[in-house]
Amino acid sequence: MVHSSSFFLALTLFVCWFFRDPEREIPDDPEAIVSPADGRVIIVEKVESSEFIDEPVIKLSIFMNVFNVHVNRIPFSGEVQKVVYIPGKFVNASFDKASEDNERNALVIKTDSGLCYGVVQIAGLIARRIVCSVKTGDLMLKGKRYGMICFGSRLDLYLPLETRVEVNVGEKVKAGSTVLGYFRS
Repeated sequence: MVHSSSFFLALTLFVCWFFRDPEREIPDDPEAIVSPADGRVIIVEKVESSEFIDEPVIKLSIFMNVFNVHVNRIPFSGEVQKVVYIPGKFVNASFDKASEDNERNALVIKTDSGLCYGVVQIAGLIARRIVCSVKTGDLMLKGKRYGMICFGSRLDLYLPLETRVEVNVGEKVKAGSTVLGYFRS
């Protein structure tokens, strides 16, 4: 009986730790694009289009393992133009096919200067729940919380080609505080 209660205590402590939501220092630079998630950058590449933005874009993907904070934040202030939920599979989120096959929730956001970008929450192998608390028409501020993905997952950003990306594959980033790049005017 002592062993099972120790197990459940450890499990309870892990779940409490997993759902932590620390405060973050949001950069003052009004042009900075901040990371929407804690994790490791796994892709930075130009693509001809995305499922949500029909023009050439820069795809920047961040993989979150089970040890990262899973609260997601808005990368750059703007108005939510679209919220698109797509049911799907639950393959390992670090695989590129996760962007197309897995359950996901996408936001398309238009900045005050008229630029549009996409941010997509993607469920992973263990993650079975995406939480998104925004809707079309909401005005969102950079660094503000908008949702989370429960247990290991990924976020994809689709940025205009003119974006000056400041991170590389392999770098660790923190939601709301790491600058990923800058929109070029």
